[in-house]
Amino acid sequence: MGPLDVALALLGGLLLVLNLSSSLLTERVPILSQPLIATAFGVAVGPAGLGLLTLSTWGDPIVILEHVARVTVGFAVVGIALRIPLGYVRDRAGTLAVVLGPGMLAMWGASAAIVALFLDVRIWTALLIGAIVTPTDPVIANTIVTGSFAEERIPERIRRVLSAEAGANDGLAYPIVVLAILALQTPLEGALTRWLVDAVLVGVVVAVVFGAVSGAAIGYLEREAERHGFLDEPSVLTVTVALTVTVLGVGAILGTSDVLAAFVAGLLYNHFANPRDEAVESEVQDAIKRLLTIPAFVVFGAALPWTDWFALGAGGLAVAVAILLFRRLPAWLVLGRFVRPLRSRSDALFAGWFGPIGVAALLYATVSVRETGSDIGWVVASLVIAASIVAHGATATPLTNVYGR
Repeated sequence: MGPLDVALALLGGLLLVLNLSSSLLTERVPILSQPLIATAFGVAVGPAGLGLLTLSTWGDPIVILEHVARVTVGFAVVGIALRIPLGYVRDRAGTLAVVLGPGMLAMWGASAAIVALFLDVRIWTALLIGAIVTPTDPVIANTIVTGSFAEERIPERIRRVLSAEAGANDGLAYPIVVLAILALQTPLEGALTRWLVDAVLVGVVVAVVFGAVSGAAIGYLEREAERHGFLDEPSVLTVTVALTVTVLGVGAILGTSDVLAAFVAGLLYNHFANPRDEAVESEVQDAIKRLLTIPAFVVFGAALPWTDWFALGAGGLAVAVAILLFRRLPAWLVLGRFVRPLRSRSDALFAGWFGPIGVAALLYATVSVRETGSDIGWVVASLVIAASIVAHGATATPLTNVYGR
């Protein structure tokens, strides 16, 4: 019996239990979300518990976490893109500009200020941690705004704006994370020049162009291939899976924000492909995403740095609580009047609270360790992610019920 056998047994068993009882958990035990259960399971079987799943036996835990997070977020954002018509992005360009512009900057500034207030770190370190926890996690957000339970209680206008924001801002957080990393590595003048080239031009512009061309081309080719009878049913089912993997790989090779490229590719594929195929592909994408999501949170739970958390003391706990309360909610209450889908204060409160921090932040936290050689970003961000999993997981169903009424 090797580590792989144990991991397969543990993850396969948990997937079976959660998938066979998904509706039951939502209705009977609403404070237990799947990400929360998976994370707790990871803690239980990890080094802090039974010791059955230890990432260090597979290699560097940070590298493993980075790869798991990248693939999981990539599939999550493409899954979102397949549910959002390109016309929606065009029609709601003003709304999305507000939540992805001033909204993201406000969340970055608030998070960085909280870190600087409660922890003894350099200002650029605080800005780096703030950037890491800025993006709304598409994985946890999907569990809140999708499914029959959400569709019955949350208006489509709210579900769509939250989905679009979660899909886009994971990739758009890339420039602010890179800016903070470069500022920690080089003098600010040189950092700004490198940032404009590496993060803005290559990281964002090239990502958007590459993602758009890839998605449009594959969508068009799939439609034409099906029209000429070149595709069989199994091939149709796996096109977006292959598209996601390819864009993530090539995007990383090009040095772009591969997550942003994947989201844009999904949008353009959705526009050019056969609508019937899009519906089928969306179901396949959701299945793949679920297969990846639960293991990702199990791995995260097994890797939690408990000793480092205790070393942060009360300041670490204060950072986690304050970020959950003040990172996003005040910004959405202030900017809500400029976000057309939000028609009341209750809309702004609901959308402002449900901006979970999860696998996207995990991705940037691991990148920060690799680039800076310091684990402070991982330690603080992992604490905030764990707090978000608990807080948003426990409140998703009860608050959605209240909001729905």
